[in-house]
Amino acid sequence: MRHKLLDILCCPTCKGDLRLQVAEENDREIVEGTLTCSQCKVDYPIHEGIPNLLPQTPGE
Repeated sequence: MRHKLLDILCCPTCKGDLRLQVAEENDREIVEGTLTCSQCKVDYPIHEGIPNLLPQTPGE
């Protein structure tokens, strides 16, 4: 995921702002990490450069 993408992403559940936590990145993109909603506190993983912004179901 490229850093610029964070400017246009929002939480799919509540439309809140997302906070980025980087676990691994290279010179072009974030490879592993987490996007966390500042309002509803839901975490969305970034794996192999792809953010998973599908709303979480209870129990996941």
